[in-house]
Amino acid sequence: MDWRVFLVLFALALTAAPSAAQLTLPGASAPTEANPASDAKPKKASHAAKGGKARSGAKGDAVAAPDISSVVGRPLMLNGSSGLLQISVSGKTARIDKLRLVGEGVSDSTQKCQVDIVGEKPIEATSFGRPDGLERYEADVPACPFAFDVLDGAALVPAQITACVFKAADCQTGPGGVWGPDPTNMDAAEVAKRRTAAEKAMSKALHALAERAQDNPDAANLLKDQNGFPGQRDDQCRSYVKEAAIGYCGAVLTEGRAAFLESRLAELPPAAAKADKKAKKRTVKMKPKPEAAPTPPEPADATAVAPRP
Repeated sequence: MDWRVFLVLFALALTAAPSAAQLTLPGASAPTEANPASDAKPKKASHAAKGGKARSGAKGDAVAAPDISSVVGRPLMLNGSSGLLQISVSGKTARIDKLRLVGEGVSDSTQKCQVDIVGEKPIEATSFGRPDGLERYEADVPACPFAFDVLDGAALVPAQITACVFKAADCQTGPGGVWGPDPTNMDAAEVAKRRTAAEKAMSKALHALAERAQDNPDAANLLKDQNGFPGQRDDQCRSYVKEAAIGYCGAVLTEGRAAFLESRLAELPPAAAKADKKAKKRTVKMKPKPEAAPTPPEPADATAVAPRP
C-alpha cells in the first residue's frame, strides 16, 4: 500500500473516533480516566434484591417505604450502566459525594462526552419529606439542579424539561431516569419475589381506593391515573441493563408506586359504608325496661263494720 494512502486512512480514523469531554468544576479534584461502569460496580450486586425480601411483609400486605440508608455509600448508575451517583448522610443531611453524567457534545451531537462534578466539598441535598410516599431530596448541582426520590437501593430522578449544558466541556446531558446497581449478578428469582410482594401491596391499596371512589373524587382520580402506570413503568425501564432477564427496575418502581398509593390512601377519609358500620358497632343498643305493673288495691276486710250514716 502506498504510504500516502496509509496516512490518509489513518487521519480519517482519528477524525471518526468519538471524544470524551470532561469538566471539573472550580475547586474540584481532577477526574480519573477509569471506566465509569467498572469503578461504579457494587461489590455485592445481589444486595438490592435481598433488601426487598427483607422489607416485604409475610403476607404481602404492605411494602414499607424505603429510606435513604438503602442507597448510602452505594455506587448508583443511570439505568445500571452509565454515569455515577454516590450519596452519603451526615446527621439529617444527605450529600452527593460523586456525580458523573454522560451525554453528547453541544457542537457535535455525534460525539459522546462525560462530566465529572466532584468538588472539594460534597453537594448537599435538601430533604422535602415524603410528598409522594417516598423520601425526596433536591440537590443544587451547578448548571444541573435536580430532585430525586429514594427507592429501595436506587434513586428516581424525574426527566428534565431542558438539558443540562456544560459549556466548558462542550457537553449536554441530563440526570433523569432510574439510578441503581448493575443487576447482572442478582438472583432473578429473588427480584421476582420482590416484584410480587409489591404487586400485592399495590393491589390491596387499589382495592381500598375502589371502595372510596364512589364518594371521593380524589380516590376516583387515583384509580384512573393507575391505568397509565404499567406503560410508564415499561417506558422507564426499557433502557435498564438486563431488564428483560432480571426485572430489577420494574421491581423497584412497583415498590415505589405501592408506597405512593398507600400514602395517598392514608390521607383519604374512610369509605362511607365502613364508617357507618363502625359507627353502628360503637352504638350500644339498650333494650327498654318493661314498665312495672300497677299494684292492685288491697281487698276490703270482710270483718270490717260499715260506718253508720
